[in-house]
Amino acid sequence: MSENIESVFRFCPVYSGSSGNMLFAEGGGARVLIDCGFAGSTAAKAMAEIGVPLDTIDAILVTHDHSDHTKGVGILSRRYHIPVYANEGTFRAMAPIIGKLGDGMARVFVTGCDFFIKQLNVLTFPTPHDAAESVGFTLGCGGKHVSVMTDIGRFDERLLSCAAGSDLVLLEANHDVDMLKVGPYPYPLKRRILSDHGHLSNDDCASALIKLYQTGVHRAILGHLSGENNMEALALETVRQGLRRADIPDGDFALDVAHRGEIGKMYEI
Repeated sequence: MSENIESVFRFCPVYSGSSGNMLFAEGGGARVLIDCGFAGSTAAKAMAEIGVPLDTIDAILVTHDHSDHTKGVGILSRRYHIPVYANEGTFRAMAPIIGKLGDGMARVFVTGCDFFIKQLNVLTFPTPHDAAESVGFTLGCGGKHVSVMTDIGRFDERLLSCAAGSDLVLLEANHDVDMLKVGPYPYPLKRRILSDHGHLSNDDCASALIKLYQTGVHRAILGHLSGENNMEALALETVRQGLRRADIPDGDFALDVAHRGEIGKMYEI
């Protein structure tokens, strides 16, 4: 790791999708994972491919208890002695999934407060999702900020405030509404996804990014795409067209998509 810790801020959506999630961030001398919804062996292989051994990870931050975000959390913590940071509600709900952690490995934070891992500041904020105590994170160091907001049923003023001015935002673009409505999911599941505590659609993602642009955000990654109710090209085009209708030039807003089954690229901020 570089000796000049203030100059290093990297972020990689290793995997992001409805079947599994794991994000990597490095800043302030710390290396952290956000969620791990994969088996330990899959996570280890993916991290090796981006050149970050798991035994160099300082923390796992958990957004919420659903298994596509927590499946591998326990095994990674036990195998590599990595502390797990989550709020009380999430620890309680994910206990059957992650199992017992080692002594001192469970670090409970209070939602809405911030804390430090080395010199990396972690701001936590509640997100509207049907989980025990779902949160998002804004990571900051050296005046640079990355915000992560997936699994959100709606984008509200609190989320806008927490991500305002971020250098990079990973924001959910889970589904295309028409694809969801005519797709194979049973009606109760469709209703859940479309609810204010479900998942953000492509159109809603575009509306959120327009608001974020007005705070100084000029770079975003679309994440947590559904394998059944969305496509990468469709998500990108829908969001881009939304930005254009708001008179935001293509060259003034960098837009990428996090892949479901392919390791994402490393961003340097």
